[in-house]
Amino acid sequence: MSSTSMRTHLCGELRPEQIGVTVSVCGWVGRRREHGEHLAFIDLRDHSGIIQCVVNDDVDVRSEYVVRVTGVVRERPEGTRNEALPTGAVEIGECDVEILRVAEPPPFPIDERADNVDENIRLQYRYLDLRRARMQKNLRLRSTVNAAVRTAMDQQGFVEVETPMLVPSTPEGAREFLVPSRKEPGSFYALPQSPQLFKQLLMVGGVDRYYQIARCLRDEDLRADRQYEFMQLDMEMSFVGQDDVLDAVSEAVLAAAEAATGERPLPIERITWHDAMNRFGIDKPDLRFGMELIELTSIFAETEFKAFAGAAQGGGAIKGIKVDGAAEEYGRNQLDKLTDRAKSAGAKGLVWLKATADGFDSPVAKFLSDAEVGALKDAMSAEPGDLLLIVADDWMTTCEVLGMLRNEIGRPPVHEGPYRYVWVVEFPLFVGRDKETGAPKSGHHPFTMPHPDDIDKFDTDPMQVRSIAYDLVLNGWELGSGSIRIHEPELQRKVFTALGISDEEAERKFGFFLNPFDYGAPPHGGFAFGLDRLVAILAGEENIREVIAYPKTQSGQDPMTNSPIPGDPKALDELGLKVLPRID
Repeated sequence: MSSTSMRTHLCGELRPEQIGVTVSVCGWVGRRREHGEHLAFIDLRDHSGIIQCVVNDDVDVRSEYVVRVTGVVRERPEGTRNEALPTGAVEIGECDVEILRVAEPPPFPIDERADNVDENIRLQYRYLDLRRARMQKNLRLRSTVNAAVRTAMDQQGFVEVETPMLVPSTPEGAREFLVPSRKEPGSFYALPQSPQLFKQLLMVGGVDRYYQIARCLRDEDLRADRQYEFMQLDMEMSFVGQDDVLDAVSEAVLAAAEAATGERPLPIERITWHDAMNRFGIDKPDLRFGMELIELTSIFAETEFKAFAGAAQGGGAIKGIKVDGAAEEYGRNQLDKLTDRAKSAGAKGLVWLKATADGFDSPVAKFLSDAEVGALKDAMSAEPGDLLLIVADDWMTTCEVLGMLRNEIGRPPVHEGPYRYVWVVEFPLFVGRDKETGAPKSGHHPFTMPHPDDIDKFDTDPMQVRSIAYDLVLNGWELGSGSIRIHEPELQRKVFTALGISDEEAERKFGFFLNPFDYGAPPHGGFAFGLDRLVAILAGEENIREVIAYPKTQSGQDPMTNSPIPGDPKALDELGLKVLPRID
C-alpha cells in the first residue's frame, strides 16, 4: 500500500483514472518552472516517478526541498502532455504546498545527467545519488531478485540458516579481513570469505537442504565485478549428485531472471571445461557471439613452416579464430598490437592472414603449401575480406591466448542481450604444480570430489583427473562455483597424498573441519553464486557498484564516511595492537 497518514498516492501512480480526485503526494522538488505571471510548475519526485504540480508563483520551493502537495488531479491542457512520462497526461492543480524540509542546492543534478559526474563525487554524496531513477530502479530490481531467489529455494524445501560472521582464519583461501579479540590479546577472528565450513557441517547436522543470502568478505583487489563485501546465494544439500545441485540452483537463477525481466530464460545448457577451453579459450565462455576456436593442428602435421611445425609435430596445438569481414579494418599497426598482446599473454607469436579471392595476404603466406592454404580456408570457412588469427603453442597457451583475443575483439558489453547462461562442468581436480615441492595444486579446494571415472589416474597421471566441480557463467561473467564434496576418509586421504599433505598436516590444518565427519557425514554438495553480479547484468550495468547501495571505490575507499580511518589509540591499546610504520 502506498498511502500513509501523510499521502494518498505515490507521485508516479497518478493517471487519468484519478481525474477529479483530491490527492496528497510527498516527495522532493525536482524542478520549478515559471508559468505566466501568477503560476509555476513544480515537478515533484519520489521513487515511483514524477508528477507535475501547478502552484501559485509565490510558493517558495527550490530544488530538492521536501514537500507535501495536496490538490486535485486534472487533465493537462491540449498540447502540454508529456508522452515520455507515465503521468504525462495529468497534473495536480489547486495545490496546497507544505514544506517539510528545506534543502541545500545539491552538488550534482539528481537525474540522468549525474551519470557523467565523477564517481567519487557520486559516492561521497551517495544518499543523493540514490534518489535518482537509475539507482532506485537498480535497488528495487535487487530486492525483486532476492525475493524470487528466496521463494524458489523455499519451494524446493531448503531451510534458511544464518552462519557466524566471526570465524576462524583459513589462510589457504583468499586474503582475509582479521578482527582482533579484546578478550584474547594476540588472537584474531576472520570475517567469512564464505560459509563453506559451516554449511558442510550443517549437512553433518542433518539439515539436509540449507541456504542463505550470505554476506562474504575478501581482501582482494577491487574491479568492476568485485567488492570487499559481496552477497551470494549460498546453498548445500545432502544425498545428492551433481545434477541435483545444478537443477536446484538453475531453478533459483531462472526464477530470479524471470522476476526481473518478465521472461523465463531457456533451460541452462552445459559444457565441459575441456570443451569450453577448446572452443572458446576460457573457462567462463561468452556464448552470445561466434568466433569459436578452430582446430588446425592436423592441417599442418607435415608443414615446413617452422612456426607451425614445432607445435604440430611436438605435441602442441594450432588453432585459429576468424574475424568476419575485418581484413580492411585491421591495418599493420593494429595487427602488430595484436601480436604484441598475444606475446604478452605467453604465446610465442601470432600469425595473421587476410583472406582474398586467390588465397591469403600475409607475410607467412609464402611459407604455406597450396594444399595447406586450401585446407585452412575450408577449415575456417574463410571468405574474401575475413581476418584469420592463428596461434601455435602448447594446448593451454594456444587456447588461452586466442580466448583472450576473441573476447577483446568480439565481446559485447556484458549486459547486452541475449542472456546466455551456461554450466561449465568437469573442471580439472588439480591445476599446476607447487614450484617448491612439485606436488599438484587444488583447482577448487582439497575437499572437492574427484570424478569417479578418473580415480585410477591418481598414481599415473594426476593432472588428468577431473573433478565434480562446476561454475555458472552468464555472458562471460562467472556468477559462482560449487562442487560435490568428499565425504569418505580414504578418498580424502588419497587427495591429500596427491597434494603432498601428510596426515599430521591435514589434522593440523583441517582437523576442526574434518573430525566431525567421523560422526557420520552424508554425501553432499553445494554451490554459491554472486547476487551482485547477477543483478548488475539484469539491470544493464557494467559495474556491480551501481547495484550496491553503499559500495567502496576501486581503491577500497568510502568517500561518504571517509573510511578506512586510523584506529583510536585507546581502542588499539585495549586490543593490544601497535601500528608500525608502513614499509613500501
